[in-house]
Amino acid sequence: MLLSNAFVMVAIILIVNIVYVSLSTMRMILTLKGRRYMAAFVSMFEVIMYVLGLGLVLDNLNEIQNILAYAIGFGIGVVVGTKIEEKLALGYITVNVISSNPNIDFTRQLRDKGYGVTSWFAYGMEGDRLAMQILTPRKYELTLYETIKAIDPKAFIISYEPKQIHGGFWVKQVRKGRLFNNRNKVSEGGTPSATQRSIARPGNNRKL
Repeated sequence: MLLSNAFVMVAIILIVNIVYVSLSTMRMILTLKGRRYMAAFVSMFEVIMYVLGLGLVLDNLNEIQNILAYAIGFGIGVVVGTKIEEKLALGYITVNVISSNPNIDFTRQLRDKGYGVTSWFAYGMEGDRLAMQILTPRKYELTLYETIKAIDPKAFIISYEPKQIHGGFWVKQVRKGRLFNNRNKVSEGGTPSATQRSIARPGNNRKL
């Protein structure tokens, strides 16, 4: 009875296709990020929604509103899937920063906040520069940008997403959930560990 109602049919097709394309978008993003098992799990629900939505449209090809609902749901699903992935913020981001003032205690301030930093001195058209490469989970990306701008509003920033990460003390601590817990302890008045102090010198060229 419900499926005989035109408005109900349109609503069902729209919702089903939004869910289908959202799952499809997430599955593609997870595949690109190397999360193959999670992508495979999502694909099982994706194909179910695909069969349901397409079946409803093919059974009623003479109803133009159903085809329009399918197309609109497809477009909305792409946006929804992308938004969901942004909220999940999977993976890491690498940020390259160039500061025009190498005398700023830049690296220590970032490391005290829990970010992994490799720094070195560079030379630009107008003199000495402090160059840094910073690695952070994507969920802290916006916070990192705000921190950098607060330290040096004129800093030059470039960011990209690394495809593969291997080794390094920082990644190991993040995966164990320790790094940003240590940062919170330091911000509350705790004392940084010997390892943190040893890598917190500005211009230190130690690798992640």
